[in-house]
Amino acid sequence: RIIAIGNQDTVIPVGAKNIQAKGKYIIPGLMDANVHLFVAPTVDNLIRYEDNYESLITEAAQIALKNGITTVFDSWGPRQPLVNVRNNINEGNIPGSRIFLAGNIVGFGGPFSKDFTPQPTENISQYYMNHINTMWDQGVGGELLWMTPEQVREKIRTYIEKDIDFLKYGVTGHGVGEKHFLLFSPKVQKILVEEAHGAGITIQTHTKTVESLRMAIELGVDLMQHCESTGPTPIPESTVRLMIERKIPCASLSETEKGLTRMLRDFKGTEFVNYTRVRDANIRKMIKAGVTFLLSTDAGVFSEDLIERFNINMDEDVIQELGEGHFHWLKAMDEKGMKPMDALLAATRNIARAYKLDKDLGTLEKGKIADLIILDKNPLKDPKNYRSIRLVMKAGREVDRESLPNNRVLTK
Repeated sequence: RIIAIGNQDTVIPVGAKNIQAKGKYIIPGLMDANVHLFVAPTVDNLIRYEDNYESLITEAAQIALKNGITTVFDSWGPRQPLVNVRNNINEGNIPGSRIFLAGNIVGFGGPFSKDFTPQPTENISQYYMNHINTMWDQGVGGELLWMTPEQVREKIRTYIEKDIDFLKYGVTGHGVGEKHFLLFSPKVQKILVEEAHGAGITIQTHTKTVESLRMAIELGVDLMQHCESTGPTPIPESTVRLMIERKIPCASLSETEKGLTRMLRDFKGTEFVNYTRVRDANIRKMIKAGVTFLLSTDAGVFSEDLIERFNINMDEDVIQELGEGHFHWLKAMDEKGMKPMDALLAATRNIARAYKLDKDLGTLEKGKIADLIILDKNPLKDPKNYRSIRLVMKAGREVDRESLPNNRVLTK
């Protein structure tokens, strides 16, 4: 932890290591409010690495750390492998970004469910698909949508005891290309919020419509993922004001101009072109109004089969690429008019506050965990200067960036 911050007169303990940073710029370790350390649960990867999902998660956590992200929040993935890697990192057995995890998104199923991108399953047994889905949904998947409020309460209480760090639930559905209906009644959503807060953890939402966004704000969640995504309907001014009044932050997925051009080209002729334009306008509106933002990328490590399947050009500012996405986000918010210091706070202090971790993380202050980055260039002058990393320190230890990731799996 940091024991002192000061000028040249500050007393330095005998035997302390002195790191020269004259002419450099020191900022807190960066954070990402929404990642998926196992972002590519394709049939290929699910089968190939079935007994070693932890290697994929470890690789991702190390790529994040190498690029200055000292803390990540994983909001959907296989719970037990994530827990195992999180604990290994916390115990100092392996290097990696500090992990906080939700496990499943409450109300959603696993990789083979209709909640996620359809996969070729004609040669996959139902037994295997159920086995994989169970690893992800953990008893709080789509079956909750059929239950009474009190039955949901019991399921959530059981799930919270499974060693998760925060709760995420779907106000609307996630199915690609499907209508985003409301999943839970306001009464059930209130129970989810009550149970999370009663257990001392934060709760966040997945929303895809203006009404689901408004409901989440009124129910008192702690933060909202991709709240800029509201389909064809712009966020009403009244909802933006409510977001500010209730001090509920938005973890946005913000595309650079280059990234937007790619999306408009790739989705040409579909309804997503309009959705993309509305998302961009929503972010600009919220920046201007003073909404609190959190850096969020939905990022993970892409496998070759995923890149091929979706015809992804990795040179086109893909925000979902772990290790690069946060740099794209900072550039995007600059392009959309966010003040440089506000962008830095969105990547550090704001995230720590949103997750109720600001006692330990998010700023450089006496008593806090010593997560920091030394940059060669001033990030407040140009967002590309976040790439000029000279040193990454996590919990007072200098990170050997050149050695990461220790074991290349998807990136070999």
